[in-house]
Amino acid sequence: MTVIRSGGVREGWGEQKSRMITWHDPAPTAAIGAAMDGVEYVRATIDGQLPSPPITQLMQFEPVSVDPGKAVLTCMPDESAYNAVGAVCGGLVCTLLDNAMGCALHSTMPKGKGFTSIEIKVNFLKGVRPSSGLLTATGTVVKSGSGAAFTEGTVTDASGTLVATASSSLLIIDFPSS
Repeated sequence: MTVIRSGGVREGWGEQKSRMITWHDPAPTAAIGAAMDGVEYVRATIDGQLPSPPITQLMQFEPVSVDPGKAVLTCMPDESAYNAVGAVCGGLVCTLLDNAMGCALHSTMPKGKGFTSIEIKVNFLKGVRPSSGLLTATGTVVKSGSGAAFTEGTVTDASGTLVATASSSLLIIDFPSS
């Protein structure tokens, strides 16, 4: 027999939790970014001169460093990223990789150019659990041309163990102004 407490919460469900997500309207930042080269733009978001993209707030990513062709992001997943078996959802790891590889590519773009993902392939090598700790994603550019680019990425856990790898193809586009 299931016992329902007040408010429709079932007994044994545990404490209800929440977190608030805030971000800045991305349109003004995109307009500013269109006038900057890619590495300058990514560094401005890391240094707090420009707000980070909303996805970084939603997924709790922290941009750490960027050099032309390489970017590092971290993420400390909380319970809001757990799936039904109490592990961190692979979608979070995939999105972390997509962002690290995208930042790496963006760091090579001239003024007025950006990118969009065409495809991504992720290999999950180890489950990410609450005990995995801080995740570190490194994205690198393999090859970039005027129309397409190819990147690779890795994610390690707090112990330095490789938990996922990825490769992606990206389309070079004119930087959106809004």
